[in-house]
Amino acid sequence: MPPPHSVVHNPHVAYRRDIDGLRALAIIAVVIFHVFPRWLPGGFVGVDIFFVISGYLITSIILKAQSEGGFSLLEFYSRRIKRIFPALIVVLVFCLMAGWYILLADEYKALGKHIAAGAGYVSNHVFMAESGYFDVAAELKPLLHLWSLAIEEQFYLVWPLLLILALRGNLNPLMVIVLVLAVSFSLNAANIEHRPTKVFYLAISRCWELLVGALLAYINLYKRQSFDQIANQVLLRNPQRTGDRKSTRLNSSHANIS
Repeated sequence: MPPPHSVVHNPHVAYRRDIDGLRALAIIAVVIFHVFPRWLPGGFVGVDIFFVISGYLITSIILKAQSEGGFSLLEFYSRRIKRIFPALIVVLVFCLMAGWYILLADEYKALGKHIAAGAGYVSNHVFMAESGYFDVAAELKPLLHLWSLAIEEQFYLVWPLLLILALRGNLNPLMVIVLVLAVSFSLNAANIEHRPTKVFYLAISRCWELLVGALLAYINLYKRQSFDQIANQVLLRNPQRTGDRKSTRLNSSHANIS
């Protein structure tokens, strides 16, 4: 436990070039899908990759912070605001100004609603309510992409609280992650055929993707060695060679030292 009156600071996750590379690939895939959909019809999976990365990072921060003295929700949300809001405000203001000159009155009114929803991180609910036979084409909604940011931020509001309560209640975080992941995925699978719009836009049916990242974070922190052994057994043709190489390197290093 931290000493009285001490300030709790959440640990920073070490910079990962592989994660930045995944982000770059995800962005490129989504951009190509929207600009040239025939070139990469499955490019929308970039959003799913982002969800997994987000779940991995937030869960890593929470678990590390709790093991080192405590997780500060205030500091976490402060960081999120400083990171997201400057760029978001620029986008919203630009759309508001450009829409004044290029949109009709009804279209500009709809844009105002979308801007308010984007600022409040509820775009997914607004776009879900608008979908239907008389819905405006996606190309005419410049802020449609904010649905994914809304899901991410809604997850960030609930997941830290749930995980911290579980940890303070001496519950196994792995059990909590797997349970919530299973519930979300079950809702997704059960409703994808008859309610595809709701499954697409609602955080409860999409958060299993973020929880896959949470599961990877737990494995990386607490079960990395066991996971590597299983992965070697499954993926490598001769996993024993990897172990032999490691032992050879260790022996040679010891010999050099002696």
